[in-house]
Amino acid sequence: MNTYTEQKPKTMMWKNRLPYNWSERNWMKWWQYFMIERGFMLALLGFLLGRAVILSTLSPFAIAFIVSVWFLRRDKLFSLIIFSIIGACTYSIMHGVYLVLSIAVMYFLHIIVSYIHNKERVLPFVAFISSFLPRLSIYAWEDNLTYVQWALAFVEGVLAFVLLLIFMQSLPLLSPKRYKPTLKNEEIVCFIILLASVLTGFIGLTIYGAQLEQVLARYLVLLLALIGGAAIGSTVGVVAGLILSLASITNLFQMSLLAFAGLLGGLLKEGRKLAVSIGLLISTLLISLYGNTTADIIIAFMESTLAIILFLCTPNRLIKKVARYIPGTIEYAQEQEQYLQKVRNVTAHRVERFSNVFKALSHSFEVNSNQLKDEDIEIDYYLSNVAEKTCQTCFKKETCWVKDFDQTYDLMKQVKDELDQSDTLNKITQFKFNDHCIKSNRVMETMKQELSFLQANQQLRRQVLESRRFVADQLKGVSDVMTNFAQEILKEKENHEQQEIEIVAALKHVGIELEKLDVYRLEKGNVDIEMVIAFTHYHGEATKLIAPILSDILDETVVVVTEDISPIVKGHSFFTFGSARKYVVTTGVAHAAKGGGLVSGDSYKAMELGAGHYALAISDGMGNGDRAHEESTETLRLLQQILESGLHEQVAIKSINSILSLRTNEEIYATLDLAMIDLHHAAVRFLKIGSSPSYIIRSDVTESIEASNLPIGIIQEFEVEVVTTQLNPGDYIVMMSDGIFEGPKHIENVDLWIKRKLREIESKDPQEIADLILEEVIRTQAGNIEDDMTVLVAQVEKNQPKWAPINTRTSFWKQSIS
Repeated sequence: MNTYTEQKPKTMMWKNRLPYNWSERNWMKWWQYFMIERGFMLALLGFLLGRAVILSTLSPFAIAFIVSVWFLRRDKLFSLIIFSIIGACTYSIMHGVYLVLSIAVMYFLHIIVSYIHNKERVLPFVAFISSFLPRLSIYAWEDNLTYVQWALAFVEGVLAFVLLLIFMQSLPLLSPKRYKPTLKNEEIVCFIILLASVLTGFIGLTIYGAQLEQVLARYLVLLLALIGGAAIGSTVGVVAGLILSLASITNLFQMSLLAFAGLLGGLLKEGRKLAVSIGLLISTLLISLYGNTTADIIIAFMESTLAIILFLCTPNRLIKKVARYIPGTIEYAQEQEQYLQKVRNVTAHRVERFSNVFKALSHSFEVNSNQLKDEDIEIDYYLSNVAEKTCQTCFKKETCWVKDFDQTYDLMKQVKDELDQSDTLNKITQFKFNDHCIKSNRVMETMKQELSFLQANQQLRRQVLESRRFVADQLKGVSDVMTNFAQEILKEKENHEQQEIEIVAALKHVGIELEKLDVYRLEKGNVDIEMVIAFTHYHGEATKLIAPILSDILDETVVVVTEDISPIVKGHSFFTFGSARKYVVTTGVAHAAKGGGLVSGDSYKAMELGAGHYALAISDGMGNGDRAHEESTETLRLLQQILESGLHEQVAIKSINSILSLRTNEEIYATLDLAMIDLHHAAVRFLKIGSSPSYIIRSDVTESIEASNLPIGIIQEFEVEVVTTQLNPGDYIVMMSDGIFEGPKHIENVDLWIKRKLREIESKDPQEIADLILEEVIRTQAGNIEDDMTVLVAQVEKNQPKWAPINTRTSFWKQSIS
């Protein structure tokens, strides 16, 4: 046992609760789990913001942050409130009282706001009132209100109003979604304001005269200047300096120092840490020359030195990892791409390995030629047993089985074959056998007795071989599905630059600005496009506007597959678009049980499968009643599950046949009539197993589709007959059980009669057609239902989307493309 585990079992038990492997020291995942998922980061930010004060009195940060978390991350609100109050009390007791009053007002307003539909619009006013009223109440409790105090309370409320809007934009960036695009400048500024507000919470803490908030502000400028360059570095400097200056007017010159240090450090980022640090020292020297005392200059250099030391001590590996978690940086984009690529590769590799395992198992279960030759060995054993029981004591044993071995063996084998077929011998064979064997009658009786054992062994052997064929087919089908799946996983995003330019220009022409566009596939019938769009107010533009525009550009019908609408105004909404089915199927079914009963032996299915296929199936169980209904239902249930798994329909039918024929010794069988319709090309494949003919009704002719094979489950080995034909829009498929086809007893040619009845039907509704066919057949039986009847009618039509394609290919945006 591990020594560390024995010495510190409680510690290890605590670590084992972590969702990540502690032994790998994956600190970034540990940090993400505790600080983000467990809410410790929000609690820490609440503590520091609770201490943050500007203009020596005002503190709008904490309540604005609490209100934003209340709206976006309500599950972390309790711990945030506790830590915020603790932080406020560390500054002063009165400050803690103010924050408690603000939170109480917020909860009171929450009761009112909960009845408002669009809460986001009133949240800034909640922050304003929650900050304004408690501050005004404290001023009134201390002394009579003055105009200055009214003004300060109003300014604090306005700041809380504005900070809420900023924090609402910044808070989601702490845990960005996978589709979050590169941050805009406004979002970066909002996030930096949040960081600068947090730094305000360090005011009052010093190290040998150096102010801790200044050290951390300069460290933050150095870090982000190295990671993001001059733009982010200077932005951090300006915002951090401005916020700190509001907290303490003596820090006003720090804004220039931080801004110049961020700009200069970002420009020198190619020189890595040393060059960025030199940029801070140069900025400190230049800014300190403007009228500061010697003591101030020394403190400024001490603060910069401490920041540089902290910066130089920061491991490069940690800086790179931090850069990966900052949206908008190159490291972040590369990390996301590498992660997705790694997941695809690992998943595809594992799927391929499973596919190879299933393929190897399939080969091991296949029936080879040597196993088929085992029948000759069985016959040898059979004849040996007969000879042992009859010829062993015969005085002609030496003559028959030594001198005339071939003649004896062939003659006994011929006798065995004839007994196996008809249980008697023809006269010629009888004469030859009587002439050759002096104990022919005894030998024949023994052969008949042993033949029953041989037939039982052969039946068992055939079932075993069929079981092996069934398993081999199933394993091979699963292997093929997994191989195709692995290939789909490894498909990279294809280059469709021209189409991307057209899509961007067309959407811009109608006033939609894309944040992100990914075109993965543009194959006919298999389009895959992802978009990220920021909507002020979403009113179904994806379905009503974007999809029709894509349909026109790609020359096929495109629909919205998924949409993830952001709850925030101008938040990033995620959409995926795919190909619509070119054809749709409308079905109608009519059925009746024998004698007008409630349980029919027929079952039917009309189901849409993946990859643009639609299946129609009818199964007729043996006989009538519950047993027949159970068999037909089981057949279709197995069919649906196997087809939905992705296996080919012929493999599916053979698998069902093997299951039904092997699971019991009783005579159980069912017919199966299956039609697979391709919704992209309107091609249909009929697979008929012992079923009645099907019909295709066209505008000018009615065709019949039929096949001649036994019902499913009777024999172990058979070939599935496939009939393929092309449909046209408006064609009908009519499938029926034998109760319909064999119902008209007095009709000599039922096939012609059904074709004539189908042509005479004027209705275009599949359900009405099915009802009329069933009614006509029952009339031929004088109203008696002599067998279970089921008729399934399906019409194939072109898909007409709700929103037609929008032609945006005007000269205006064509010129913009060029």
